[in-house]
Amino acid sequence: NFEGGCYAKLIGLSKEDEPEIYATTRMQGTILENVILDSNGVPDFDDGTLTQNTRASYPIEAIENRTADSTAGHPKNVVFLTCDAFGVLPPLSRLTPDQAAYHFMSGYTAKVAGTEIGVTEPQATFSTCFGAPFMPRHPSIYADLLSKKISQQNANCWLINTGWVAGGYGESNRIKIRWTRALLNAALRGDLEDVVFLEDERFGFSVPLECEGVPSEILQPRETWSDKQRYDNVANLLAQMFRENFQQYEEGCSEEVLASSPKVLI
Repeated sequence: NFEGGCYAKLIGLSKEDEPEIYATTRMQGTILENVILDSNGVPDFDDGTLTQNTRASYPIEAIENRTADSTAGHPKNVVFLTCDAFGVLPPLSRLTPDQAAYHFMSGYTAKVAGTEIGVTEPQATFSTCFGAPFMPRHPSIYADLLSKKISQQNANCWLINTGWVAGGYGESNRIKIRWTRALLNAALRGDLEDVVFLEDERFGFSVPLECEGVPSEILQPRETWSDKQRYDNVANLLAQMFRENFQQYEEGCSEEVLASSPKVLI
């Protein structure tokens, strides 16, 4: 981060999936937090006995792929990160500027088990602009500014979901980090420009039908559910949660942003 350090989650960390972060856990000066050690003093990153929120603090210089001055020009890609506990949202979606404003104001994600006291399983939550306590003015002001910048700079806006696939929490697996990285890298490199996208009829965003290194079936979450009707029911539930949450912002929002609200399909 801009302060010059990193604070990475370690639960489930492996050398194969996250080699750079893994390497920092072996170097002098790194601080491990809540990590269980075996009888030989070796960290067990799969042990969540104390909490799922195990962490490492290390200097940003330990990461090779970084910027030295923490500054850059206008972004070509804007990325929102969410964790969908319902297993409904695609791993990657492309948003229009108005949809970006809507999802920015919604700030949807899930509180994951072990990250907060009392949270034992993922809970859906909406945090205005992904940081409600720090937004003193009406959310539409920040959202309008964001959508204008996206339009002015002709930037792409992506919604990345690191949650569950083929079902919700407790009945399926989380999206593999290597798939998330493959999708993100493809988006940043522009590899998806020539890929066919399909518009999601419920949420309205566009979803790529293929990406190198990612199973094509997980890009369309409904196809991974064995019970398609159950997927539709759960997806409608999430869509309704979006709509109910956004009612507090309707006054002062443009018609275009309001039109980006998900549909409850019968």
